[in-house]
Amino acid sequence: MLVVAQACTGGGGEDTTTEADQVTTQQPGDAMTLVDDAAPTDRALAVSELLFTRSEVVVVATADQAAPAAELAREHGVPVLPAEAAGLPEELTRLDTATVLLVGEPVTPLPDLVGEVVPVEATALEASLSEHLTEPQPVEAAEGAVVLTLDPAADVLSLATAGAGDVVAVPGGDPRTDPAVADQLRELGDRPTIVLGTGWVEPQYTLDVVRNQPEQPGGGHTIFPGRHVVALYGSPGIPALGMLGEQDPAASVVRTQQVVDQYAAISDRPVVGAFELISTIADADIGPDGDYSREVPVETLRPWVDAARDAGLYVILDLQPGRTDFLTQAKRYEELLREPHVGLALDPEWRLAPDQVHLRQFGSVTGAEADAVAAWLAELTREEDLPQKLFVLHQFATSMITDRQLVRSDRPELQVVIHVDGQGSPGAKVGTWNVIRQGAAPSIAWGWKNFVHEDLPMLTPEQTWGVAPRPDLVTYQ
Repeated sequence: MLVVAQACTGGGGEDTTTEADQVTTQQPGDAMTLVDDAAPTDRALAVSELLFTRSEVVVVATADQAAPAAELAREHGVPVLPAEAAGLPEELTRLDTATVLLVGEPVTPLPDLVGEVVPVEATALEASLSEHLTEPQPVEAAEGAVVLTLDPAADVLSLATAGAGDVVAVPGGDPRTDPAVADQLRELGDRPTIVLGTGWVEPQYTLDVVRNQPEQPGGGHTIFPGRHVVALYGSPGIPALGMLGEQDPAASVVRTQQVVDQYAAISDRPVVGAFELISTIADADIGPDGDYSREVPVETLRPWVDAARDAGLYVILDLQPGRTDFLTQAKRYEELLREPHVGLALDPEWRLAPDQVHLRQFGSVTGAEADAVAAWLAELTREEDLPQKLFVLHQFATSMITDRQLVRSDRPELQVVIHVDGQGSPGAKVGTWNVIRQGAAPSIAWGWKNFVHEDLPMLTPEQTWGVAPRPDLVTYQ
């Protein structure tokens, strides 16, 4: 869609040139346009090309004069371009520029430009613009657009050329991580968006998430850092497998919140409750499908998932696959994993080779298999524009995950957690914690499990909080 800006050029009283004759602008054609040129000067030219089809008057400014020139050019709805940009002559030619208002002293003379070059002091730019524009008035060159920048100071010329659109600064490159930024983007609505700069975290996906999806339990659209998660573990109706099997969903919500409250009282960050539901259960019997794993039906898990959602709790579906693979089992629960508050855990202890059985051999998974599950879950999360999901890998021995470095932890859709879930004395567990943490990527979060009956003694919340580094995820079984 072309938008004709309401401004014009021409100086003498006899000139009848209209505003529409001199400045023509257009909106970005896509819902999101990424201008990822590395240099701010190149980004300014790219924004001009994106938004303007022509402009007879253009302001060209040196870097030291960018800020005052940008403010005035923005008010008058004309492009403001950097004098240092290598592609400046070509852009002026494309814009069919007749008059260049040059603000500042370029280090090297400007190359051959189209039209007249008028040197102007920054203090006189307002008057000069008024002289060369007939009946000047503010113009929205990109009316209705939203402009995102990592650094407003670096993108001052691009922001000016973008006109009077709404500007949102996202210093970290991920709008999901800043609740204030996410709120601002939701208020601005689903409008054409220009994203400036390099270093963004998947801007189309992250924008869609903050604009269209509910926040995670506890607020925001990412998991860590910024909060801790405390979970009860188990499977519906089976008390021997953990605390969640000892009561129904409603009572489990209450019990979980009681444990959360103990941590909230000593935490400097919000603490969010969770259910970690064993969804496929390692079985001593081979079963009809021959995989030594009993799959809990989706309809059995659904009341737990819904109760957690209604109570503001997170859900982690735990897989113990036996002789089948993790990806096959994960896909059984795709319906539940499409929920924004549901993540996934892999338990390699119970991943058997074709000739193995539980409790005779110790299970393990390759990093390649675990990463294939992560890739599938990330793609599902992206397709549905879901908030970031927990992806938990249980590990209390180095042999449980071979080639662990193959599990990518940089996917923006997932927060990878290594859950150190061994049982025993406090000293032994801390020793295991230190071993498992060796060689891990900085982006990995860490989980600790307290066993109510097996740990002798079990750590108190205060003692658990004393583990270094402090666990991001704490689970009770």
